[in-house]
Amino acid sequence: MNAGAQTGVCYGRQGDNLPPPNDVVNLLKEQKIQRVRIYDPNQQVLEALQGSNIEVVLGIPNAYIQNISTSQENANKWVQDNVKTYANVKFRYIVVGNEVKPGDPFTQFVVPAMQNIQTAIFEAGLGKEIKVSTAIESGALGLYFPPSNGTFGSDYLEAYLGGVIKFLVNNDSPLLVNLYPYIIHISNPDDISVEYALFTSTSIPVKDNSLYYTNLFDVYVDAIYSALEKTGGNSVRIVVSETGWPSSGGTETTLDNAKTYNTNLVQHVKVGTPKRPAIPLETYVYAIFDENQKSSEYEKFWGLFLPNKQPKYPINLN
Repeated sequence: MNAGAQTGVCYGRQGDNLPPPNDVVNLLKEQKIQRVRIYDPNQQVLEALQGSNIEVVLGIPNAYIQNISTSQENANKWVQDNVKTYANVKFRYIVVGNEVKPGDPFTQFVVPAMQNIQTAIFEAGLGKEIKVSTAIESGALGLYFPPSNGTFGSDYLEAYLGGVIKFLVNNDSPLLVNLYPYIIHISNPDDISVEYALFTSTSIPVKDNSLYYTNLFDVYVDAIYSALEKTGGNSVRIVVSETGWPSSGGTETTLDNAKTYNTNLVQHVKVGTPKRPAIPLETYVYAIFDENQKSSEYEKFWGLFLPNKQPKYPINLN
C-alpha cells in the first residue's frame, strides 16, 4: 500500500456528546486509521495521541494567526508548547489557518505566520519531519471548468494566496484544500448531477483536451493543479484536507449516499486524477463523528461514526 493513499479523518469536536479523546484514539487504532486532522492544539487530544503512531495534521486557528505573525518569539513559543511538548506525537503538517477569505481581518498575516512557524520548526530540529501549509476552500478558484482553465480568484491571489504559493514552492510543502462535491452539487443541481458528485455517473465523461472527467472531485482537484501551474506552483502537491458527504439534514443526504461517496472516494484517491494519474492523493474524510453543535442542519451529520462510536455504515479507509 502506497503511504500516499492512506485516507485519514478529520476530528471535529463541535458536539456536546462526543467520547473522550482517549476513546477516540482507541477507535482510530481499532479501525486502523493512520492519519488524523485536528483543528487546534487541544491538550487532552494531543496527550491521547502520544505514542499512538497516528500521523497528525495540526491546525492553528484563524484567531491566532495575527499573534504568531507579529514575532518569531510568539511562533517559537507556540511550537514549543504545542509540538515540542508532545515528543511522542507524529506531527505531519502544521496548518496555519483554515479557509481564510480575502476580506478577513487577519488575511495579511497568513504568510508571515507561516514563515515564523517554519523557522520555529527548523529551530526545533523538526524541519525534516513537519511541513507547514494552510488550508484553502475550493471557492478560492475563480474558474474551475474545464479543469485546464482552472485559475485562482485574483482577490485570493492578491490577498494572500500568491504569497502562500511562493512559500510552498520554496519549502517543498503541499497545498491543503477543503473540497466538498456535495455542497457544489446542491448549489447547482441543474448542471451537476448527484451521480457526478458521488463518483457513480454513467453518462459520457467530460472531455478536456486529451483528458476525460467522470466525476466532480477530479474536476476540482485538477482545476487547482492548473491554477497552481499558472502561478508558479508546478511543483506543489495537493492534499485534500476535508471532504465527505452528510447522511441527514438536507437534500440528497442519505446514509446510502454518504456511504457511496466515502467508499468510492477511498478507492478513487489511490489512483490519482486524470492530470496526475498513478499518484495517490492524500485525503482526509470529514469527519469522525456527527457534531450536534454545528450551525446548519446538514452540517451536523458528516460523521463516519455516531457519538457512541458505532459506525454508521461499514467502511474501510485503507
